[in-house]
Amino acid sequence: MGLRFRKSFKIAPGVRVNVGKKSAGLSIGGRGVRYSVNTSGRRTASAGIPGSGLYYTSTKSGGSRAKSSAYQQRQALQRAEREREKMEQLELAQLEVDMYENQVELLKSIHKEADEPVDWAYLAKAEPPFQAGQAGPKEKEARQALEAYQPTWLERIFKGRQLLKRQKLELAVTKGKEEDDSAYQNWAELTTLSNDILAGDIDAYFRAIQEMDPLGDLTEFGSGFEFSTDDLSYMEVQFDVHSEEMVPLKEKKLTKTGKVSEKALTKTRYYELQQDYVCSSVIRIARDLFALLPLEKVVIHAYDVMLYTEIGHMKRECILSVIIDCETIEKLNLDLIDCSDAMVNFPHHMHFRKTKGFAPVTALAIEAE
Repeated sequence: MGLRFRKSFKIAPGVRVNVGKKSAGLSIGGRGVRYSVNTSGRRTASAGIPGSGLYYTSTKSGGSRAKSSAYQQRQALQRAEREREKMEQLELAQLEVDMYENQVELLKSIHKEADEPVDWAYLAKAEPPFQAGQAGPKEKEARQALEAYQPTWLERIFKGRQLLKRQKLELAVTKGKEEDDSAYQNWAELTTLSNDILAGDIDAYFRAIQEMDPLGDLTEFGSGFEFSTDDLSYMEVQFDVHSEEMVPLKEKKLTKTGKVSEKALTKTRYYELQQDYVCSSVIRIARDLFALLPLEKVVIHAYDVMLYTEIGHMKRECILSVIIDCETIEKLNLDLIDCSDAMVNFPHHMHFRKTKGFAPVTALAIEAE
């Protein structure tokens, strides 16, 4: 029989320390109620009535392990779920930072995208999709399919299927004719518009802007475009920059722990982004209009809402007015220019300070050049 080492000694009334070969413990209480804690993690609570024979003991082990495979699998799945949630949080944080960085880069590069030039002379000579008074290609194709239709043996037995198939082919003929008529109408309208523009019809300029919507994808950068002119050589544009919606107030970075850190932009940084955004938008507007119409110049007035603290009211003000000519803008290296610096290439009114941003300016008139 092996020897067991165990020693117990009292350190206070009702409190004893028990030392064994592999562990040590502490017990508190008297004969009726006692609570013990062991270094192995086991906790024991006992209660009884002395002399009665009634006694209760509860033992909990700190090192308990799941025994069933289902329970173990559940614990593994729960751990995987926690890891997945952690990864999702990291990915969402990275996405938020990426979106911020993309927005900043976009504000400075709006001018790099532009529509392809429209060749009105080529469009004016374009052949019609088919000869007037004849069937169009889609109607012909659908009619040939209808005329070539031969019901299968199953469709001959079930007459309803044969009727349904024929109705479907007849509807295809009607739809084909409608699509052909629409294509012919579009050709006719485009040909007329092309000839009117080449003939110097100012109203045709505005029809082209309305129908082709050259600045449609810029509505997220500026809205409420207004166009005006009384001369074929230029177009005047007013637009609202909405910098309070487009230029972020805070920069976002990813911390080492994978969380998003937000910090307010300095005034200098905010106003720098605002100026780049406005000037990049102005150059883009000019490029799109030069691509659409045979213009020599585009006069652009950028407006923004400004707070006047002395009266506590917001007011719409012109913050940049510039006359951009086609010849000069074609010479610029648009991939490398700083759009704010590029304004020196054109007659312009802009009052900008690094720590205060834009100040109101007077809109230029084309005669001012």
